[in-house]
Amino acid sequence: MQHVSPTDKNKRVHTSTITVAVLSVKGSSTCLHLSDVEIITTRGSGPGGQHRNKVETCVIATHKPSGLSVRIDGRSQVANKKTALEVLATRIEALQRAMIHSCINKNRQDQVGSGQRGDKIRTYRVRDNLIIDHRTGKKWRFDQWILGIWE
Repeated sequence: MQHVSPTDKNKRVHTSTITVAVLSVKGSSTCLHLSDVEIITTRGSGPGGQHRNKVETCVIATHKPSGLSVRIDGRSQVANKKTALEVLATRIEALQRAMIHSCINKNRQDQVGSGQRGDKIRTYRVRDNLIIDHRTGKKWRFDQWILGIWE
């Protein structure tokens, strides 16, 4: 689309460009399988005296397929294990979401390009009765092209 901006003192013609991308979004549900998680218990670190030195309350949960690891250190091994699995599931979901967004953005970028003038396929200049296909270099008269006469 071409127009002359009312604020332009030199009356230059401004060209607007639009880009269109067709994307499909698939929902994903994260399910953390315990068979994919390796859980190690160890003694905690820091102050705590005899309880800290004798009881293995620290939980390290590692997701084998992704290599993500979480270390939770507290007084209760059961609570630490539950917290570690929740944090691990959240991190895996965030990782999957980032991968999906990356794939969608790459797909969009492949379809749209940069949106700059060099990416355009065709120019439609109705005022000049002209259509130019930039891939092939062909030119048509707009009134013939709109009727389906493409020769």
